Amino acid sequence: MRRKHRRLRSDADLDITPFMNLMIVLVPVLLLNMVFAHTSVLELNFPDVDSSSVEEQKELQLQVVIFEDQLVVSDNQGGVIKTIANREAAHDFEMLGKVMKELKGRLPDKRNIIIMPSSDTSYQTLVSVMDKVRSYEAVVAGDVVEAELFPEISLGDAPKRADQS
Repeated sequence: MRRKHRRLRSDADLDITPFMNLMIVLVPVLLLNMVFAHTSVLELNFPDVDSSSVEEQKELQLQVVIFEDQLVVSDNQGGVIKTIANREAAHDFEMLGKVMKELKGRLPDKRNIIIMPSSDTSYQTLVSVMDKVRSYEAVVAGDVVEAELFPEISLGDAPKRADQS
């Protein structure tokens, strides 16, 4: 007995219609559920070498100095405005926000501030201080908006404390 070996011929094309239907539904669903990372960039002003002119020293400069155990809000003319001690082993950013609102009320045209972190300041602490001095949430006509405080931020090194010397 001899078997017949016949080659199977297939003229049928591959049907990808169900796969395309799946992709048409799946891709928009995945795109709608995707969380986009929100990154904001701040313009920072670094001091120039020639920036110590007499005119700039006469202008009022607000400063926030970040130490491990306190935040010090001061200016270059009158000295320390407010010393904010840590609350529950962390910096009191709520009090810093209140002090910044009060300063903005007294100096409405002032837009710049200098933040001076100490060498052991964490990145998160620096960002939190920047957020508090830059703006605050306010309710205007039933909407929550970001009200401006001091958006032009400069960075510098914190001075050495007298009790650490």
